[in-house]
This record gives sequence, structure tokens and C-alpha cells, in this order.
Amino acid sequence: CLRCLLPFLYCYWLIPLVGQGMDAKKIGIVGAGISGLIACKYVREKGFIPIVFEMKDMIGGVWLRTLDYTLLQTPKIAFQFSDFPWPSSVTSDHPTHGEVLEYIQSYARQFQLLQYIQFNSQVVGVEFVKDSCSSKDGVLPSMSDDAWSGEPFSSGGTWQITVHNVLHGCSQ
Repeated sequence: CLRCLLPFLYCYWLIPLVGQGMDAKKIGIVGAGISGLIACKYVREKGFIPIVFEMKDMIGGVWLRTLDYTLLQTPKIAFQFSDFPWPSSVTSDHPTHGEVLEYIQSYARQFQLLQYIQFNSQVVGVEFVKDSCSSKDGVLPSMSDDAWSGEPFSSGGTWQITVHNVLHGCSQ
């Protein structure tokens, strides 16, 4: 359906992630939790174009699924982005669920990461597809295979990501 296809048109012009001869390579990142946000920030800083696929409609990772009365188990200093300190308004060494979520969301806003996130997008498959001239019986290339050098931007094929739109129930 067109309603399902429109949100993914943007995605499909960016994915395949390799083999398109473009200057800026695209990097797919699964999840907009803490690790996904850090990966997005650093991938962008290295000159790549990040695309973060987040299954939920907001960022936060596991903190979206914790109970509201949950406190951070480790001292906040050990749970801090190296380039983004906790706000002075968070005075407890063990911030609340809401404070942790706000901290994570503030990080994404501070470094303008939200524009790279495709919400309601569940990754259901990742596949390396060889170019037709380098195919060996459709077998996924190994680290020693000529089609895939073990490098993420191999010239022997493309990475294709299948994404399921959780709102519309369709995959692209």
C-alpha cells in the first residue's frame, strides 16, 4: 500500500548501504538507545550518514521498558556520556527513571541526532547481496571471499536491510 511505502521511500534511497559509488557512505544502526545514539553521533562525526532504525516511537532503549519507580543502579558518574555531563538539576547519585530518560533525550537533542532516526521501524533482516558478477551460488561471502573483503563497504555487493513499519504492519 502507498501509505506503507511512503515512510520507506526515504529509507530505500539510503539503503543499500554500500556499492552505490557515493562519496558519503550510509551506516545503518539498530536501536535508538544509549549505544545507538552514541554510534549515530560518532558515525556522523566521521563523515558517514547514520540511519537509526528505532522500533518504538521515541528514544531511550531499555529505559522505555523499565518501571517508573526504577532508579539508576550505578552512580550517575559511571552512567554518563563522556561529552555530556548530567544536568545540575539531577542531584541524586542514582537518578530516577524519568531523569535518565530526560538525560538520554537531552543528549539526542544537544547533538541533533533525532533527524537521523526512523521511528516505528523494526529491523527484521540484514543481508549481504553480492553483485551478479561476483556471485558464487548465492552463498554469503566469508572474510576470505573476493566478493566481500570483510570490510563494511565492499565493492562486491550491497548490504540490504529489511525494515518492518510497526504502525502500518508492512515491511520494505
